[in-house]
Amino acid sequence: MIKKSVDRLFVAYKPANIGSNRFLSKIKRRYGVKKAGFSGTLDPFAKGVLIIAFGRHTRLFQFLKKSPKTYRATLWLGAFSETLDIEKVTDIQRLMPFQEARIKNELDALIGEITYLPPKYSAKKIDGTRAYEMARAGKEVKLKQITSTVYDTKLIHYAHPFITFDITISEGGYIRSMAQIICERLGVQGSLSALERLCEGNFIYDQEKALNPFDFLDLEENFYLADSEDLILGRKVVLENFKVKNEGKYFVKLDKIVSILEIKDDKVSYLLNGVNIC
Repeated sequence: MIKKSVDRLFVAYKPANIGSNRFLSKIKRRYGVKKAGFSGTLDPFAKGVLIIAFGRHTRLFQFLKKSPKTYRATLWLGAFSETLDIEKVTDIQRLMPFQEARIKNELDALIGEITYLPPKYSAKKIDGTRAYEMARAGKEVKLKQITSTVYDTKLIHYAHPFITFDITISEGGYIRSMAQIICERLGVQGSLSALERLCEGNFIYDQEKALNPFDFLDLEENFYLADSEDLILGRKVVLENFKVKNEGKYFVKLDKIVSILEIKDDKVSYLLNGVNIC
């Protein structure tokens, strides 16, 4: 068991049929920690990579490189569900098989920037309320279109009526929506019967091994040329004391301490300060 005061970053593997919050509660009990969090909610029916942090490391989530993300999905052609997955399948149509080349072509056609509507049964917020909460309450759900970048797709297996494929997509992408686009282009209805997140950026599952956060920061390193105590104590700092003076967000490493700062309009401001990430 880990001490309650520990700071830790690692990847857990969430099984299917459990919510991300409930899974985190199990992780906290197993490790005996009180403060913990996760990044990137997985739907209850989905499984796979879930980034977990304990203690002060939870403050690093917004600065980690977690994109692109790769998923393995199985699309059930002919199955209709309002949730776009197997939670509420209400109709199943028998369909003639497609040529495998047609399936590959539709997967390839997803690559690039794509604009679409998120699923109404999603964690997207509408005026502070989760879309799925409104949908389950029978309220009208009006979502705005979003744009994602699909970097790659790969057909893993087609055994009619099931298509299993990998898709690599930018952060915030919805695989259920990608599946619906495939169905629309094929002229059929369909729903996901399985979904697995394989990785988030370079985050992969490796038996919950502790990770060095410095290896995963999505920031350029900068160097402070004056008294390091300034950063440790959160004193006001000026641009002339930094090696890199271009606008942007940077991390400054002082042994095992990290400070994250932003340079803008020739001024330096703290985004996160004095966190020990040894």
